[in-house]
Amino acid sequence: MAIDVADIDLADLGFWRKPPKERNEAFARLRQLEHPVFFEEKRVPLLRSGKGFYALVRHADVVEASRNAKVFSSEPAVTNPEPPGWVKQVFGESMVNMDDPRHARLRRIVTRSFSPRMLAGLQGDIEAACARIVDDVVEDGPGDFVHQVAARLPIHVICDMLDIPQELREKVHEHVDVSTAYTGVRPSLARSIQLAGQNMLALLALQRMVIKLGHERAADPQGDLISLLVTANPDGEKLTDKELGSFFALLLVAGNETARNTMAHGIKLLTDNPAQRELLTSDFDGHINGAIEEMVRYVSPIMQFRRTVTQDYSLRGLELKQGDKVVLFYGSANRDESVFPDPDAFDITRDTKPHVGFGGPGPHFCLGANLARQEMRTMFRELLTRLPGIRAVGEPELLLSNFDNSVRSQPFTF
Repeated sequence: MAIDVADIDLADLGFWRKPPKERNEAFARLRQLEHPVFFEEKRVPLLRSGKGFYALVRHADVVEASRNAKVFSSEPAVTNPEPPGWVKQVFGESMVNMDDPRHARLRRIVTRSFSPRMLAGLQGDIEAACARIVDDVVEDGPGDFVHQVAARLPIHVICDMLDIPQELREKVHEHVDVSTAYTGVRPSLARSIQLAGQNMLALLALQRMVIKLGHERAADPQGDLISLLVTANPDGEKLTDKELGSFFALLLVAGNETARNTMAHGIKLLTDNPAQRELLTSDFDGHINGAIEEMVRYVSPIMQFRRTVTQDYSLRGLELKQGDKVVLFYGSANRDESVFPDPDAFDITRDTKPHVGFGGPGPHFCLGANLARQEMRTMFRELLTRLPGIRAVGEPELLLSNFDNSVRSQPFTF
């Protein structure tokens, strides 16, 4: 029987306005097709207008493209649509938009920051941060889970890693919130100009801040992450000013969003699935790792990345040409029925090892995945131990975005 997908347009704003359930049903129909579908793109204000892209919606296709970075390139950009070229000139180039050998060089330098030894040393700070956050929740009373809990922890941890002075941390929060809003879909020219201007000022402020700190730490290393990045590794490599600024912006936005959004969606998932919550609390240590992986699979905090085809290539019978664009839809891959039976069910005992919620396997797998897991594991332990009655109230307010599965607010009580 033929599958009708004429009503689906992944390049159109209207599709991303639909409720998540309707979008998931549309992706399920696309996964049933023999070949990936091509979607034409309309011109987006202030961004490059593309000819369109092939949508990779099956798990196997996303994994194949992720592993084969030589054919499916991250250059010139992974966002969809692509930003104009002047952005790189102003802000430097993010490592997510690079291929090897440039990507490999930067990853070698920053990987030291996420070693098991470094993460183990952070555990005490993460536990202390979670305790302070829950202390404030108890004192202030329930309100918005995103503002009071989910948004606070990742930024707090990153600022601790970088040893950002306390007097600068409120500004860091403000600048990250502005950048998060910019990842949403821009519905009008006026709003595009407004958000682009705000985002540019926020990113410039963050870069100036970290570059100034980098100069200070290079002269007097303190053992923090900035000091580590601006002093040479065993191969004699270190980050330049512009590279440090770009990495800081990436760490604050990407390193924040995965944990923040998964926790915000996670409290709602535990509320809507009381049997799964009871199973988790009955043996927290036995089930928390599986619960976190299932939350990340179910939520898919980053919904898509774009790749550019570097040479003619056959993918599942589709003949791609050099220069073609493909978009990897992680949320769809994480609901592929051939890999995850009953994919719309939230099941913390599920084998979620092949999920792509942290990106597909390959050179661009999320560098901070283990840090995000550590943060979420520690925060849910603190919440469920001290506030056993905590639960979401009503529906979340979601950011209108085709990229970031962000929760703007989630009322809660305890």
